[in-house]
Amino acid sequence: MYDVVLLTLGSERDAAGGGCGSGGACCGGAAEAAGEKPEERCETPRVPVLACAEALTARGARVETVTARSDAEIDEVLARLDGPPREDGLTWPDPDGKTRLVVATASDGQLRAVLRRLVRRYAPPPSRRPADLPGNRTVPDLPPVGVLPLDPARTGPVRDLAAQLGLPRDPEAVAAAVLDGTPRRLDLLRNDGGSVTLDGALLGAADDAGRPLHWRARVEVDDAVLSYGDDPILACAIGNAGGYAQLDDVTLLADPDPTDGRVEVAVAVSVVTRSAFGRKKVRLEVRRARGRAVAVVPRDEKVPFLDDGVESELSRKRSWWTEPGAWAVWTS
Repeated sequence: MYDVVLLTLGSERDAAGGGCGSGGACCGGAAEAAGEKPEERCETPRVPVLACAEALTARGARVETVTARSDAEIDEVLARLDGPPREDGLTWPDPDGKTRLVVATASDGQLRAVLRRLVRRYAPPPSRRPADLPGNRTVPDLPPVGVLPLDPARTGPVRDLAAQLGLPRDPEAVAAAVLDGTPRRLDLLRNDGGSVTLDGALLGAADDAGRPLHWRARVEVDDAVLSYGDDPILACAIGNAGGYAQLDDVTLLADPDPTDGRVEVAVAVSVVTRSAFGRKKVRLEVRRARGRAVAVVPRDEKVPFLDDGVESELSRKRSWWTEPGAWAVWTS
């Protein structure tokens, strides 16, 4: 018999400190990025949560529903996934634990908030790196999580991570995957800003008419330089999965794969050419590369970007790197 914790994240209106575990940005930021009003997305729908809890209980699981409105409250839930004490004193996940976690998500940003806390809980300090940690990772295998999308239909052009991964959306199907399914291990992007990326990031902005604005940055993937900082960039996509593969009718990421151990990066650049008659033409050039890590050094003062749907600004160098197979979801 399993103990299952069904975790929901409270809205920023429920707590002064921001209930999503990331300064209140993960609900409102993701909703606005999808063209929705934050208040329409942040209220946790009770019907899918209750239906999933009932399905788990009917199968014999002991179920507890928890609403977390701060990082500390998320951490209290994650502590139940800890393994037995180690000789080196590190906090480590229990690979044979009988407690399973289901995260009810109104946005990818909410799921990211939980994974960010998992990484902070289990990533050892560099000075205490244990011998049993894989050489290409900074975190151990994180405990698998069940994902309960709170928008069962998810129709429209914006596809969340659960839809991209083909995860079940029906509460009863989610319950079955958590109790009877298998973990599917996925790559995780960490960054030097202290956060994580599950799907991807899109750097750039548009004016009031929706036209992309030019900006400049040095973009480097391992040893490949996509821009030295003097190109007029329209957009830069950093992909783990395929959420930012398309920009309008332009293909940015050719074949993003969250299981290949690499990050795919694309830079869309305006290139000026001249015809044989001296006429100036502007064409869009997409430069792509795959690798272990990517670094972006902005030349402009601030570059707006979305990271798993959460809005932010880049004002100094930011690096993302791949943690192959670091996290996992329960799937049927």
